[in-house]
Amino acid sequence: MVKEQRGASDPARTLELLWRVPGREDSRRGPKQGLTVDAVVQAAVELADSAGLDALTMRNIAQSLGVTPMTLYTYVPGKAELLDLMLDFVYLRMPRGDRAAAPWREKVEAVARENRDLYDRHPWVATMSTARPPLGPGLMAKYEHELAAFDGLGLDDVEMDAALTFLLDFVRSVARATLDTKAAARDSAMSDAQWWAANEPLLAQVFDPARFPLAARVGSAAGAAHQGMYNPEHAFTFGLHRIMDGLAQLMDRPR
Repeated sequence: MVKEQRGASDPARTLELLWRVPGREDSRRGPKQGLTVDAVVQAAVELADSAGLDALTMRNIAQSLGVTPMTLYTYVPGKAELLDLMLDFVYLRMPRGDRAAAPWREKVEAVARENRDLYDRHPWVATMSTARPPLGPGLMAKYEHELAAFDGLGLDDVEMDAALTFLLDFVRSVARATLDTKAAARDSAMSDAQWWAANEPLLAQVFDPARFPLAARVGSAAGAAHQGMYNPEHAFTFGLHRIMDGLAQLMDRPR
């Protein structure tokens, strides 16, 4: 799966749009259209949710809003800025429960599940490059909320940031693997079970269990347990528990 690159954009203009700097939106309003930046971004998010980023064109967004494509450029300079706005839009609207009194494991697990839910609602987000994330109010609110799960655990500031980054990278990797699994099933028109059934006769001819005893034993056990090559829920739960164990050791180390 190829990550969507947001491409080059005007950083100053993007920040103005992300933070809705007063006066900028009104000064670029199209004649008698009555649109807003939020309306354009919401339409783009809905289109990406339903049809994927391949369908995200200015023409398709404009059609959903009942305007001409050129009208959109009075609100958003281009697709690079639009993708930044879309990411920040969904970040800002993520549910954030108050778990201040909860045990630390519950708080950290909640952060992981909140992000997994984000990818379930907006699968395209998992394909986006976050090397330089949009520095808007949505990202800042998300970062502030998620850091709180690590606050007071005995980690210094750099460790808090690193622990959160590691957790989020793990959740995103599971989301991407899940998308790949779904894409393989869609493209081949076969489930994992059907794919194995179709390939098992040939594999039995070429695969020598005596030569690869561990692969034969472990692969058979995992395939039987998961009923396929990959089980997203097992991967998520197993990995999340190992992250928790690692954090516990980090917290308990001598100072």
